Amino acid sequence: MQNKLLFSLCFFVFLLAAYNFAAGQPLDKSVMSEAYWKLWNDDVQKKMDDDIEQYRKGDAEIKLENTAANTEVNVEQLTHAFLFGGNIFLYGYFDTPEKNKKYEDIFGNLFNSATVPFYWKTLEPERGKPRYAADSPYIYRRPATDPVVDFCEAKGLNMNGHAIIYGMRRWGHPEWMPDDRKEMEAIFEQHVKELAERYKGRIQMWDVVNESIDQANRGIMPDDYSYKTYKWAMRYFPDTVQLNTNDCDFHGDLGYFRRYAEIVRNLIDRGIRVDNTGAQMHIFNPKEADLIAAGNAILTPEKIYGIMKVLDTTERPIHISEITVSVADNTEKSQNIQAILTRNFYRLWFSYPTVMGITWWNSVDGGAAPGEPAFSGLYDKDLNPKLAYHELDRLINKEWKTNLKVRTDSNGAVKFRGFKGKYKITWTDKNGKSQSKELTVK
Repeated sequence: MQNKLLFSLCFFVFLLAAYNFAAGQPLDKSVMSEAYWKLWNDDVQKKMDDDIEQYRKGDAEIKLENTAANTEVNVEQLTHAFLFGGNIFLYGYFDTPEKNKKYEDIFGNLFNSATVPFYWKTLEPERGKPRYAADSPYIYRRPATDPVVDFCEAKGLNMNGHAIIYGMRRWGHPEWMPDDRKEMEAIFEQHVKELAERYKGRIQMWDVVNESIDQANRGIMPDDYSYKTYKWAMRYFPDTVQLNTNDCDFHGDLGYFRRYAEIVRNLIDRGIRVDNTGAQMHIFNPKEADLIAAGNAILTPEKIYGIMKVLDTTERPIHISEITVSVADNTEKSQNIQAILTRNFYRLWFSYPTVMGITWWNSVDGGAAPGEPAFSGLYDKDLNPKLAYHELDRLINKEWKTNLKVRTDSNGAVKFRGFKGKYKITWTDKNGKSQSKELTVK
């Protein structure tokens, strides 16, 4: 009996130590070279801090009736205005209810936004038989869309439909699509109309066209299909739905981004409503993370800021729409590298005034598309949170969330400065009665 108790105690200590490695202890900054920290130096860190304070917070003031001066008021932030998202491609995929629940919990606990897969190729592999309903045949990383949308609504998540039309034939439209531009055009319009009629305003944002720049190398499409797809989306979707574009990886040069920005501006100049400009960053090669840690000038603050300025020429909010940070393995060193890279990238983008959201691409190790890296998740394959998960949790739910106590002034009013989003404030009035109000800091 004594041996069993000793074993149980030792096992508990082991679990506690493992938890502290994952959640409690600070990141080991020594895994990054001196050359890396010269690029992400104190001046860069201070700029990000200052910009976060300036652009991500707002001032609030509210008068509380029947409340004495110097009354303590509890201020609790409920939600963020900024979108912290992830793709939800592995919904319902795992082999146990417990694992599926863990996967679902990242949405709401960490993410307030989900990118829902609407790749036409797998949405409608057989013409006239789209996979919307829950009883549709399962396809890896492409769950039936109705139950995903229902889940996101129940969780109060913002949704991004990805994507109505994908310019790359490998991932884009179905095998049954005819190789005739004019014939395709009517089919494309019907597809847009069908999505709009089925989901109406339930999905808040759509990537109307995805990766459309390099069309010459991606197969037959209707002429001027980006323009036409937006026109159909504007015709059939409610005005409340945001229409996005999505292309370009931060590894590209400024010329590539200038081309992208010019295409977006040309669409806008022709009367197209583009609400957000999406840009991606995928570290697909795990060796690249080690090169960055060693101080190689890859994805530096200077380069990222330069790209952001080019994207600003679209005069639209920027969605950092797909993020992958892969590393070589799940050793403590690699987990620290992934977490530090993640922290600095998120801090820079969150601090940038025109960014409206950041979306992590694959949340679970091994859950990426075929041929993409194995160690790029916030969870390991057993759905245990990694250091990068805990670092994002620390940022999103602690550093970037306002919870404080303030006191009323002589007029019974309270003032505070906090991160933009919805708040609940609670206090006790002159009659000793507990009161609460919700407000939004914009």
